[in-house]
Amino acid sequence: MDIGQLPRVGVLLREWRRQRRLSQLALALAADTSARHLSCVETGRSRPSRTMVLRLADQLDVPLRERNHLLLAAGYAPAYRESALDGAGMAAARSALDLLLAGHEPYPAVVVDRWWNVVTGNRAMSVLLDGVPPELLEPPANVVRLALHPDGLGSRCTNFGEVRGHFLERLLRQVNATGDAKLRALYEEVRAYEPPPGAVDAPAREPGSAEVLVPLRFGTPHGEVSMFSTIATFGAPADVTLSELAIELFFPADENTARILRERAERAAL
Repeated sequence: MDIGQLPRVGVLLREWRRQRRLSQLALALAADTSARHLSCVETGRSRPSRTMVLRLADQLDVPLRERNHLLLAAGYAPAYRESALDGAGMAAARSALDLLLAGHEPYPAVVVDRWWNVVTGNRAMSVLLDGVPPELLEPPANVVRLALHPDGLGSRCTNFGEVRGHFLERLLRQVNATGDAKLRALYEEVRAYEPPPGAVDAPAREPGSAEVLVPLRFGTPHGEVSMFSTIATFGAPADVTLSELAIELFFPADENTARILRERAERAAL
């Protein structure tokens, strides 16, 4: 990022504070400083120390990438490195990812970056990608596009309205949490997609519904499968790359789905 294009650090901090819906007094108390000093920082009348920038960023739960931007805007060097995943220093992280992905089979699992681009996945991901046009799978394939594009998984999804609502809500929360312009553009793009033919809007969920998770249901040559997912991240990352990786693990929502996935894996192993 061009340092000359960065807004003043005070402007950035004020934007983050307002985004987190905190008053100057509330943030100052949490960061062990005075509201007067914070006001001077935000208006540019006072330059915060490096320690103060990091303390404020921590209280505002600013992502590591944006913490580096705050430091640069204040005239300091970045605090967090950004390593290539295939670099020597990331060997332990890669090993952990490989172990997690392989151990989750025969159920699908995928690693994505901050923008939901696919980093890697296990062999069972093919059940989700069967029939998806090659152009949607060209690197960097994007999980949100794959799920919501009318030619992607959405064309086989039997509860597309529910799935679309879930993805858009999750993506919008991430946009609001990070302030990331690239994520905002992705959100606007996928929100404008036409639904697949025959798709219906998500029905209102009744209070006390038996379903506690929004499943992903789609047809396969062996019958309909139903899955839910959970997201795993690295704990206490000190590297921008690691902090932005997420592992989405899919689980069968019923025994029929578990059977189909097991039998599919057994056939592939022959």
